[in-house]
Amino acid sequence: MNLGLLETFGQNFPEESDGTLDCISMALTCAFNKRGTLLAVGCNDGRVVIWDFLTRGIAKIISAHVHPVCSVSWSRNGHKLLSASTDNMISIWDVMSSDCDQRYRFPSPVLKVQFHPRNEAKILVCPMKHAPIILNIDGSYSVVPTDDDFDLNIVASFDRRGQYIYTGNAKGKVLVVSTENLKLAASFKVTTGTSNTTAIKSIEFARRGNCFLVNTADRIIRVYESGEVLACGKDGEPEPIQKLQDLVNRTPWKKCCFSGDGEYIVAGSARQHALYIWEKKYGNLVKILHGTRGELLLDVVWHPVRPIIASVSSGVVSVWAQNQVENWSAYAPDFKELDENVEYDERESEFDIEDEDKSVEDPVDIAVEDEEVDVLAVEPIAAFLSSDEEAEDERALLYLPISPEVDEPEEPTWAPTIDPTDEPPQAETQKRAAPKESALLSPKKKKVKVLDIELHGEAADEIHPLLSNKSDGKTKRRGPPPGKQRGGQDGRRGKSKHRNRHQDD
Repeated sequence: MNLGLLETFGQNFPEESDGTLDCISMALTCAFNKRGTLLAVGCNDGRVVIWDFLTRGIAKIISAHVHPVCSVSWSRNGHKLLSASTDNMISIWDVMSSDCDQRYRFPSPVLKVQFHPRNEAKILVCPMKHAPIILNIDGSYSVVPTDDDFDLNIVASFDRRGQYIYTGNAKGKVLVVSTENLKLAASFKVTTGTSNTTAIKSIEFARRGNCFLVNTADRIIRVYESGEVLACGKDGEPEPIQKLQDLVNRTPWKKCCFSGDGEYIVAGSARQHALYIWEKKYGNLVKILHGTRGELLLDVVWHPVRPIIASVSSGVVSVWAQNQVENWSAYAPDFKELDENVEYDERESEFDIEDEDKSVEDPVDIAVEDEEVDVLAVEPIAAFLSSDEEAEDERALLYLPISPEVDEPEEPTWAPTIDPTDEPPQAETQKRAAPKESALLSPKKKKVKVLDIELHGEAADEIHPLLSNKSDGKTKRRGPPPGKQRGGQDGRRGKSKHRNRHQDD
Protein backbone atom coordinates (compact mmCIF):
# COMPACT_ATOMS: atom_id res chain seq x y z
CA MET A 1 0.00 0.00 0.00
CA ASN A 2 1.45 3.34 -1.07
CA LEU A 3 0.75 5.81 1.74
CA GLY A 4 1.44 8.68 -0.59
CA LEU A 5 -1.73 7.86 -2.48
CA LEU A 6 -3.79 8.93 0.53
CA GLU A 7 -3.71 12.37 -1.09
CA THR A 8 -6.15 11.06 -3.64
CA PHE A 9 -7.04 12.12 -7.13
CA GLY A 10 -10.20 11.63 -9.16
CA GLN A 11 -13.46 10.66 -7.51
CA ASN A 12 -13.19 10.17 -3.79
CA PHE A 13 -16.52 8.86 -2.56
CA PRO A 14 -17.90 5.34 -1.91
CA GLU A 15 -20.02 3.66 -4.56
CA GLU A 16 -21.30 0.38 -3.15
CA SER A 17 -21.79 -1.68 -0.01
CA ASP A 18 -18.71 -3.29 1.49
CA GLY A 19 -20.30 -5.53 4.12
CA THR A 20 -21.54 -5.01 7.66
CA LEU A 21 -20.15 -5.04 11.21
CA ASP A 22 -22.32 -7.06 13.57
CA CYS A 23 -21.79 -5.97 17.17
CA ILE A 24 -23.87 -8.86 18.61
CA SER A 25 -26.13 -6.27 20.28
CA MET A 26 -28.04 -3.38 18.69
CA ALA A 27 -25.77 -0.55 17.52
CA LEU A 28 -26.99 3.03 18.03
CA THR A 29 -24.08 5.37 17.32
CA CYS A 30 -20.47 5.21 16.11
CA ALA A 31 -17.35 7.37 15.77
CA PHE A 32 -13.90 7.00 14.12
CA ASN A 33 -10.67 7.93 15.85
CA LYS A 34 -8.45 10.62 14.29
CA ARG A 35 -6.62 8.24 11.95
CA GLY A 36 -9.61 6.03 11.18
CA THR A 37 -7.98 2.80 12.37
CA LEU A 38 -10.50 2.22 15.19
CA LEU A 39 -14.30 2.53 15.18
CA ALA A 40 -16.19 2.87 18.48
CA VAL A 41 -19.81 1.67 18.36
CA GLY A 42 -22.27 2.43 21.18
CA CYS A 43 -24.93 -0.25 21.71
CA ASN A 44 -28.35 -0.39 23.33
CA ASP A 45 -27.18 -2.73 26.12
CA GLY A 46 -24.67 -0.14 27.37
CA ARG A 47 -21.59 -1.66 25.79
CA VAL A 48 -19.06 0.15 23.62
CA VAL A 49 -17.59 -2.13 20.96
CA ILE A 50 -14.24 -1.01 19.48
CA TRP A 51 -13.55 -2.41 16.02
CA ASP A 52 -10.16 -2.68 14.37
CA PHE A 53 -11.25 -1.17 11.07
CA LEU A 54 -8.36 -2.56 9.02
CA THR A 55 -8.95 -6.19 9.99
CA ARG A 56 -12.72 -5.70 10.50
CA GLY A 57 -12.53 -7.51 13.83
CA ILE A 58 -13.61 -6.61 17.36
CA ALA A 59 -10.57 -5.38 19.28
CA LYS A 60 -12.25 -4.61 22.62
CA ILE A 61 -15.63 -4.52 24.31
CA ILE A 62 -16.13 -2.08 27.19
CA SER A 63 -19.11 -2.60 29.50
CA ALA A 64 -19.60 1.14 29.79
CA HIS A 65 -23.19 1.64 30.94
CA VAL A 66 -26.34 -0.20 31.93
CA HIS A 67 -28.62 1.81 29.65
CA PRO A 68 -28.22 2.49 25.88
CA VAL A 69 -25.23 4.51 24.73
CA CYS A 70 -26.41 7.61 22.83
CA SER A 71 -23.13 9.40 22.01
CA VAL A 72 -19.40 8.56 21.79
CA SER A 73 -16.34 10.73 21.14
CA TRP A 74 -12.58 10.06 20.80
CA SER A 75 -9.83 12.21 22.22
CA ARG A 76 -7.28 13.59 19.79
CA ASN A 77 -4.58 11.01 20.53
CA GLY A 78 -7.06 8.12 20.78
CA HIS A 79 -6.15 7.08 24.34
CA LYS A 80 -9.45 8.31 25.85
CA LEU A 81 -13.02 7.54 24.87
CA LEU A 82 -16.04 9.53 25.99
CA SER A 83 -19.47 7.89 26.23
CA ALA A 84 -22.92 9.18 27.21
CA SER A 85 -25.90 7.03 28.17
CA THR A 86 -29.66 7.55 28.28
CA ASP A 87 -29.56 7.33 32.11
CA ASN A 88 -27.92 10.81 32.22
CA MET A 89 -24.42 9.37 32.85
CA ILE A 90 -21.16 10.39 31.14
CA SER A 91 -17.99 8.31 31.42
CA ILE A 92 -14.37 8.81 30.34
CA TRP A 93 -12.55 5.55 29.49
CA ASP A 94 -8.91 4.61 29.11
CA VAL A 95 -9.00 2.66 25.86
CA MET A 96 -5.91 0.50 26.50
CA SER A 97 -6.75 -0.61 30.05
CA SER A 98 -10.58 -0.34 29.82
CA ASP A 99 -10.52 1.58 33.11
CA CYS A 100 -13.08 4.28 33.80
CA ASP A 101 -11.23 7.49 34.64
CA GLN A 102 -14.24 9.55 35.61
CA ARG A 103 -18.04 9.43 35.77
CA TYR A 104 -20.50 12.31 35.78
CA ARG A 105 -24.22 12.20 36.56
CA PHE A 106 -26.49 14.86 35.06
CA PRO A 107 -29.99 15.73 36.26
CA SER A 108 -31.33 15.80 32.67
CA PRO A 109 -30.78 13.61 29.60
CA VAL A 110 -27.58 14.21 27.61
CA LEU A 111 -28.00 14.44 23.84
CA LYS A 112 -24.36 14.83 22.71
CA VAL A 113 -20.84 14.79 24.13
CA GLN A 114 -17.65 15.91 22.38
CA PHE A 115 -13.99 16.06 23.40
CA HIS A 116 -12.20 19.34 22.81
CA PRO A 117 -10.23 18.85 19.56
CA ARG A 118 -6.93 19.87 21.17
CA ASN A 119 -7.49 19.56 24.93
CA GLU A 120 -8.89 16.32 26.32
CA ALA A 121 -9.44 17.96 29.72
CA LYS A 122 -12.45 19.84 28.34
CA ILE A 123 -15.74 18.30 27.21
CA LEU A 124 -18.68 19.90 25.43
CA VAL A 125 -21.97 18.54 26.79
CA CYS A 126 -25.41 19.25 25.31
CA PRO A 127 -28.04 18.47 27.99
CA MET A 128 -31.69 18.29 27.02
CA LYS A 129 -33.70 21.48 27.65
CA HIS A 130 -30.57 23.24 28.94
CA ALA A 131 -27.83 25.43 27.53
CA PRO A 132 -24.62 23.59 26.46
CA ILE A 133 -21.82 23.46 29.03
CA ILE A 134 -18.04 23.09 28.93
CA LEU A 135 -17.23 20.42 31.50
CA ASN A 136 -13.77 20.11 33.04
CA ILE A 137 -12.39 16.81 34.31
CA ASP A 138 -12.55 17.97 37.95
CA GLY A 139 -16.34 18.42 37.67
CA SER A 140 -16.41 22.21 37.31
CA TYR A 141 -18.22 23.60 34.30
CA SER A 142 -19.10 26.78 32.45
CA VAL A 143 -22.43 27.44 30.77
CA VAL A 144 -22.22 28.51 27.12
CA PRO A 145 -24.24 31.74 26.69
CA THR A 146 -27.39 31.55 24.57
CA ASP A 147 -29.44 34.10 22.67
CA ASP A 148 -32.72 33.40 24.45
CA ASP A 149 -32.95 32.00 27.96
CA PHE A 150 -36.39 30.53 27.28
CA ASP A 151 -35.43 28.71 24.08
CA LEU A 152 -33.36 25.75 25.29
CA ASN A 153 -33.54 23.38 22.30
CA ILE A 154 -29.92 24.05 21.46
CA VAL A 155 -27.31 22.11 19.47
CA ALA A 156 -23.60 22.88 19.79
CA SER A 157 -20.25 21.83 18.37
CA PHE A 158 -16.57 22.74 18.64
CA ASP A 159 -14.97 24.12 15.50
CA ARG A 160 -12.07 22.27 13.89
CA ARG A 161 -9.44 23.40 16.40
CA GLY A 162 -11.68 24.12 19.37
CA GLN A 163 -11.16 27.88 19.38
CA TYR A 164 -14.89 28.59 19.09
CA ILE A 165 -18.18 26.91 19.96
CA TYR A 166 -20.99 27.18 17.43
CA THR A 167 -24.51 26.91 18.88
CA GLY A 168 -27.88 26.88 17.12
CA ASN A 169 -31.39 27.15 18.55
CA ALA A 170 -34.95 26.42 17.41
CA LYS A 171 -35.35 29.96 16.07
CA GLY A 172 -32.57 29.60 13.53
CA LYS A 173 -30.02 31.73 15.42
CA VAL A 174 -26.36 30.63 15.28
CA LEU A 175 -23.97 32.01 17.91
CA VAL A 176 -20.18 31.80 17.74
CA VAL A 177 -18.70 31.86 21.25
CA SER A 178 -15.02 31.92 22.16
CA THR A 179 -14.02 28.78 24.05
CA GLU A 180 -11.51 30.58 26.24
CA ASN A 181 -13.58 33.47 27.63
CA LEU A 182 -17.14 32.50 26.46
CA LYS A 183 -17.58 35.89 24.78
CA LEU A 184 -19.78 36.27 21.71
CA ALA A 185 -17.63 36.56 18.59
CA ALA A 186 -20.27 36.42 15.84
CA SER A 187 -23.91 35.58 15.22
CA PHE A 188 -26.32 35.24 12.31
CA LYS A 189 -29.79 33.92 11.51
CA VAL A 190 -30.60 31.09 9.14
CA THR A 191 -33.60 32.28 7.14
CA THR A 192 -35.72 30.69 4.44
CA GLY A 193 -36.80 32.34 1.21
CA THR A 194 -39.72 34.05 2.90
CA SER A 195 -37.45 35.47 5.64
CA ASN A 196 -38.95 33.02 8.14
CA THR A 197 -36.58 31.31 10.55
CA THR A 198 -36.16 27.57 10.76
CA ALA A 199 -35.00 25.34 13.63
CA ILE A 200 -31.41 24.13 13.58
CA LYS A 201 -31.00 20.36 14.03
CA SER A 202 -27.20 19.96 13.95
CA ILE A 203 -23.91 21.72 13.16
CA GLU A 204 -20.96 19.74 11.75
CA PHE A 205 -17.42 20.83 10.87
CA ALA A 206 -15.05 19.54 8.21
CA ARG A 207 -11.77 17.95 9.28
CA ARG A 208 -9.93 20.00 6.65
CA GLY A 209 -10.63 23.56 5.65
CA ASN A 210 -12.80 26.11 7.43
CA CYS A 211 -16.24 25.02 6.26
CA PHE A 212 -19.16 23.87 8.39
CA LEU A 213 -22.69 22.78 7.59
CA VAL A 214 -25.99 23.57 9.28
CA ASN A 215 -28.80 21.00 9.08
CA THR A 216 -32.15 22.75 9.54
CA ALA A 217 -35.78 21.72 9.87
CA ASP A 218 -36.64 23.09 6.40
CA ARG A 219 -34.73 20.11 4.93
CA ILE A 220 -31.95 22.26 3.46
CA ILE A 221 -28.26 21.74 4.29
CA ARG A 222 -26.41 25.06 4.25
CA VAL A 223 -22.61 25.18 3.98
CA TYR A 224 -20.82 28.23 5.42
CA GLU A 225 -17.22 29.38 5.61
CA SER A 226 -16.22 30.08 9.21
CA GLY A 227 -13.84 32.90 8.26
CA GLU A 228 -16.66 34.79 6.57
CA VAL A 229 -18.97 34.22 9.54
CA LEU A 230 -16.39 35.66 11.96
CA ALA A 231 -15.71 38.60 9.63
CA CYS A 232 -19.43 39.50 9.53
CA GLY A 233 -19.45 39.78 13.34
CA LYS A 234 -22.56 40.04 15.50
CA ASP A 235 -25.93 39.94 13.72
CA GLY A 236 -24.14 39.44 10.42
CA GLU A 237 -25.64 38.09 7.22
CA PRO A 238 -23.14 35.62 5.73
CA GLU A 239 -24.20 33.92 2.54
CA PRO A 240 -23.97 30.12 2.45
CA ILE A 241 -21.50 28.63 -0.02
CA GLN A 242 -23.95 25.88 -0.96
CA LYS A 243 -27.54 24.91 -0.30
CA LEU A 244 -28.12 21.16 -0.60
CA GLN A 245 -31.53 19.51 -0.63
CA ASP A 246 -33.60 16.78 -2.22
CA LEU A 247 -35.97 18.74 -4.44
CA VAL A 248 -37.86 15.66 -5.65
CA ASN A 249 -38.73 13.84 -2.42
CA ARG A 250 -38.20 16.69 0.08
CA THR A 251 -36.21 14.33 2.28
CA PRO A 252 -35.56 15.34 5.92
CA TRP A 253 -32.01 14.63 7.07
CA LYS A 254 -31.14 12.58 10.14
CA LYS A 255 -27.35 13.07 10.17
CA CYS A 256 -24.93 14.99 7.94
CA CYS A 257 -21.13 15.09 7.84
CA PHE A 258 -18.15 16.02 5.65
CA SER A 259 -15.71 13.69 3.95
CA GLY A 260 -12.19 13.40 5.34
CA ASP A 261 -10.78 15.92 2.86
CA GLY A 262 -13.84 18.19 3.18
CA GLU A 263 -14.67 17.97 -0.54
CA TYR A 264 -17.86 15.93 -0.20
CA ILE A 265 -20.91 16.00 2.07
CA VAL A 266 -23.03 12.97 2.96
CA ALA A 267 -26.53 13.21 4.42
CA GLY A 268 -28.56 10.31 5.77
CA SER A 269 -32.29 10.29 5.19
CA ALA A 270 -34.60 10.29 8.20
CA ARG A 271 -37.21 8.23 6.33
CA GLN A 272 -35.17 5.29 5.04
CA HIS A 273 -31.65 3.86 4.84
CA ALA A 274 -30.41 6.12 2.03
CA LEU A 275 -27.22 8.20 1.83
CA TYR A 276 -26.99 11.24 -0.45
CA ILE A 277 -23.49 12.41 -1.42
CA TRP A 278 -22.85 15.91 -2.83
CA GLU A 279 -19.70 17.57 -4.10
CA LYS A 280 -19.18 20.64 -1.93
CA LYS A 281 -17.47 22.78 -4.57
CA TYR A 282 -20.20 22.54 -7.21
CA GLY A 283 -23.19 21.42 -5.12
CA ASN A 284 -24.08 18.57 -7.51
CA LEU A 285 -25.44 15.23 -6.30
CA VAL A 286 -22.89 12.57 -7.25
CA LYS A 287 -24.26 9.40 -5.64
CA ILE A 288 -27.20 7.93 -3.72
CA LEU A 289 -26.46 4.80 -1.68
CA HIS A 290 -29.52 2.71 -0.87
CA GLY A 291 -29.57 0.28 2.06
CA THR A 292 -32.16 -2.33 2.93
CA ARG A 293 -35.75 -1.22 2.57
CA GLY A 294 -37.69 -0.56 5.73
CA GLU A 295 -34.62 0.31 7.79
CA LEU A 296 -34.32 3.64 9.59
CA LEU A 297 -30.98 5.41 9.76
CA LEU A 298 -29.54 6.31 13.16
CA ASP A 299 -26.01 7.58 12.51
CA VAL A 300 -23.57 8.27 9.65
CA VAL A 301 -19.80 8.87 9.85
CA TRP A 302 -17.18 9.32 7.11
CA HIS A 303 -13.70 7.80 7.44
CA PRO A 304 -11.13 10.53 8.24
CA VAL A 305 -8.73 9.53 5.44
CA ARG A 306 -10.33 7.10 3.00
CA PRO A 307 -13.51 7.17 0.87
CA ILE A 308 -15.42 4.95 3.31
CA ILE A 309 -18.73 5.65 5.06
CA ALA A 310 -20.14 3.78 8.08
CA SER A 311 -23.90 4.01 8.68
CA VAL A 312 -25.93 2.58 11.58
CA SER A 313 -29.40 1.15 10.97
CA SER A 314 -31.40 -1.70 12.53
CA GLY A 315 -28.62 -2.33 15.04
CA VAL A 316 -26.00 -3.11 12.37
CA VAL A 317 -23.11 -0.97 11.10
CA SER A 318 -23.06 -0.91 7.29
CA VAL A 319 -19.80 -0.08 5.48
CA TRP A 320 -19.78 1.67 2.09
CA ALA A 321 -16.61 1.83 -0.02
CA GLN A 322 -15.30 2.04 -3.57
CA ASN A 323 -15.22 -0.93 -5.92
CA GLN A 324 -11.58 -1.97 -6.05
CA VAL A 325 -10.72 -3.66 -9.37
CA GLU A 326 -7.34 -5.38 -9.29
CA ASN A 327 -5.36 -5.38 -12.53
CA TRP A 328 -2.09 -7.27 -12.34
CA SER A 329 -1.33 -7.08 -16.08
CA ALA A 330 0.39 -3.67 -15.97
CA TYR A 331 3.22 -2.74 -13.62
CA ALA A 332 4.10 0.70 -14.98
CA PRO A 333 2.28 3.32 -17.05
CA ASP A 334 4.40 2.64 -20.17
CA PHE A 335 3.97 -1.15 -20.05
CA LYS A 336 1.62 -2.72 -22.57
CA GLU A 337 -0.20 -6.03 -22.37
CA LEU A 338 0.45 -8.15 -25.49
CA ASP A 339 -2.01 -10.74 -26.70
CA GLU A 340 0.59 -12.38 -28.96
CA ASN A 341 4.27 -12.10 -29.86
CA VAL A 342 5.23 -8.95 -31.72
CA GLU A 343 8.44 -8.39 -33.65
CA TYR A 344 10.29 -5.45 -32.15
CA ASP A 345 12.41 -3.18 -34.32
CA GLU A 346 15.47 -2.13 -32.38
CA ARG A 347 16.75 1.35 -32.93
CA GLU A 348 20.41 1.65 -33.84
CA SER A 349 21.52 3.43 -30.67
CA GLU A 350 18.84 2.15 -28.29
CA PHE A 351 21.05 -0.02 -26.08
CA ASP A 352 24.29 1.96 -26.43
CA ILE A 353 25.88 3.33 -23.31
CA GLU A 354 26.49 6.65 -25.06
CA ASP A 355 24.61 7.86 -28.10
CA GLU A 356 27.23 8.72 -30.69
CA ASP A 357 24.73 10.26 -33.09
CA LYS A 358 23.37 12.67 -30.52
CA SER A 359 24.43 16.20 -31.41
CA VAL A 360 23.30 18.31 -28.44
CA GLU A 361 23.11 16.99 -24.92
CA ASP A 362 19.79 17.52 -23.21
CA PRO A 363 20.41 18.64 -19.60
CA VAL A 364 17.11 17.10 -18.52
CA ASP A 365 18.21 13.58 -19.49
CA ILE A 366 21.49 13.76 -17.59
CA ALA A 367 21.13 11.65 -14.45
CA VAL A 368 22.74 12.91 -11.27
CA GLU A 369 24.79 9.91 -10.22
CA ASP A 370 26.34 11.45 -7.11
CA GLU A 371 23.02 12.35 -5.45
CA GLU A 372 22.56 10.64 -2.09
CA VAL A 373 19.13 9.23 -1.39
CA ASP A 374 18.02 9.16 2.26
CA VAL A 375 16.22 5.87 2.83
CA LEU A 376 16.11 6.10 6.63
CA ALA A 377 14.21 9.32 7.28
CA VAL A 378 10.43 8.95 7.34
CA GLU A 379 8.61 11.95 5.96
CA PRO A 380 5.22 12.72 7.53
CA ILE A 381 2.15 12.02 5.40
CA ALA A 382 0.19 15.15 4.64
CA ALA A 383 -3.13 13.32 4.87
CA PHE A 384 -2.49 12.52 8.55
CA LEU A 385 -1.50 16.06 9.57
CA SER A 386 -3.40 19.23 10.25
CA SER A 387 -2.40 22.47 8.59
CA ASP A 388 -0.62 23.69 11.75
CA GLU A 389 1.34 20.47 12.37
CA GLU A 390 4.76 19.47 11.07
CA ALA A 391 5.04 15.96 12.52
CA GLU A 392 2.69 13.20 13.54
CA ASP A 393 1.82 12.53 17.17
CA GLU A 394 4.03 9.66 18.32
CA ARG A 395 1.78 8.99 21.34
CA ALA A 396 -1.31 8.46 19.24
CA LEU A 397 -3.09 5.15 19.81
CA LEU A 398 -3.68 3.57 16.41
CA TYR A 399 -4.23 -0.13 17.14
CA LEU A 400 -5.24 -2.33 20.06
CA PRO A 401 -3.58 -5.63 20.91
CA ILE A 402 -5.96 -8.54 20.44
CA SER A 403 -5.66 -11.46 22.83
CA PRO A 404 -5.64 -14.90 21.19
CA GLU A 405 -8.75 -17.02 21.52
CA VAL A 406 -8.04 -20.19 23.49
CA ASP A 407 -10.99 -22.57 23.56
CA GLU A 408 -9.61 -25.16 26.02
CA PRO A 409 -6.49 -23.95 27.75
CA GLU A 410 -4.37 -26.63 29.35
CA GLU A 411 -4.32 -26.34 33.12
CA PRO A 412 -0.82 -26.13 34.62
CA THR A 413 0.35 -29.07 36.70
CA TRP A 414 1.20 -26.85 39.66
CA ALA A 415 -2.39 -25.59 39.97
CA PRO A 416 -4.20 -26.76 43.14
CA THR A 417 -6.75 -29.49 42.67
CA ILE A 418 -10.44 -28.48 42.90
CA ASP A 419 -13.05 -30.65 44.55
CA PRO A 420 -15.45 -31.71 41.73
CA THR A 421 -18.41 -31.65 44.14
CA ASP A 422 -18.01 -27.90 44.69
CA GLU A 423 -20.02 -25.65 42.40
CA PRO A 424 -17.85 -23.52 40.11
CA PRO A 425 -17.99 -19.80 40.74
CA GLN A 426 -20.30 -17.71 38.59
CA ALA A 427 -17.44 -16.01 36.78
CA GLU A 428 -16.08 -19.38 35.55
CA THR A 429 -19.47 -20.51 34.26
CA GLN A 430 -19.80 -17.32 32.27
CA LYS A 431 -16.34 -17.82 30.78
CA ARG A 432 -17.19 -21.37 29.74
CA ALA A 433 -20.50 -20.29 28.27
CA ALA A 434 -18.99 -17.56 26.09
CA PRO A 435 -15.21 -17.98 25.80
CA LYS A 436 -14.83 -15.70 22.78
CA GLU A 437 -16.84 -12.85 24.20
CA SER A 438 -15.25 -13.06 27.63
CA ALA A 439 -11.82 -12.73 26.06
CA LEU A 440 -12.85 -9.35 24.63
CA LEU A 441 -14.87 -8.06 27.57
CA SER A 442 -13.05 -5.75 29.90
CA PRO A 443 -12.36 -7.19 33.36
CA LYS A 444 -14.14 -5.83 36.38
CA LYS A 445 -12.32 -2.80 37.72
CA LYS A 446 -12.47 -0.79 40.88
CA LYS A 447 -15.50 1.39 41.41
CA VAL A 448 -15.13 4.99 40.27
CA LYS A 449 -16.69 7.81 42.22
CA VAL A 450 -19.53 9.52 40.39
CA LEU A 451 -19.52 13.32 40.30
CA ASP A 452 -23.00 14.87 40.36
CA ILE A 453 -23.36 17.88 38.08
CA GLU A 454 -26.00 20.33 39.30
CA LEU A 455 -27.58 22.40 36.57
CA HIS A 456 -29.74 25.42 37.30
CA GLY A 457 -33.24 25.28 35.88
CA GLU A 458 -32.86 21.73 34.59
CA ALA A 459 -35.76 19.56 33.45
CA ALA A 460 -35.33 16.53 35.67
CA ASP A 461 -38.49 14.77 34.48
CA GLU A 462 -37.51 14.79 30.82
CA ILE A 463 -37.07 11.49 28.98
CA HIS A 464 -34.26 10.92 26.49
CA PRO A 465 -35.46 10.98 22.83
CA LEU A 466 -34.14 7.45 22.27
CA LEU A 467 -36.40 6.19 25.04
CA SER A 468 -39.36 8.48 24.42
CA ASN A 469 -39.73 7.30 20.82
CA LYS A 470 -40.07 3.70 21.99
CA SER A 471 -42.46 4.57 24.79
CA ASP A 472 -44.63 6.71 22.49
CA GLY A 473 -45.02 3.78 20.14
CA LYS A 474 -46.14 1.52 22.98
CA THR A 475 -48.70 3.98 24.28
CA LYS A 476 -50.19 4.36 20.84
CA ARG A 477 -50.74 0.63 20.56
CA ARG A 478 -52.40 0.31 23.92
CA GLY A 479 -55.75 1.67 22.73
CA PRO A 480 -58.01 4.68 23.38
CA PRO A 481 -57.34 7.29 26.07
CA PRO A 482 -58.29 6.47 29.66
CA GLY A 483 -61.30 8.80 29.64
CA LYS A 484 -62.97 7.10 26.68
CA GLN A 485 -62.20 3.68 28.06
CA ARG A 486 -63.93 4.48 31.35
CA GLY A 487 -66.93 5.85 29.50
CA GLY A 488 -67.23 2.62 27.54
CA GLN A 489 -67.11 0.54 30.71
CA ASP A 490 -69.77 2.74 32.36
CA GLY A 491 -71.97 2.35 29.30
CA ARG A 492 -71.66 -1.43 29.42
CA ARG A 493 -72.50 -1.45 33.12
CA GLY A 494 -75.58 0.70 32.48
CA LYS A 495 -76.84 -1.70 29.84
CA SER A 496 -76.38 -4.71 32.13
CA LYS A 497 -78.34 -2.97 34.91
CA HIS A 498 -81.19 -2.23 32.49
CA ARG A 499 -81.32 -5.89 31.42
CA ASN A 500 -81.58 -7.08 35.04
CA ARG A 501 -84.49 -4.72 35.77
CA HIS A 502 -86.30 -5.92 32.65
CA GLN A 503 -85.91 -9.55 33.72
CA ASP A 504 -87.27 -8.76 37.24
CA ASP A 505 -90.37 -7.09 35.78
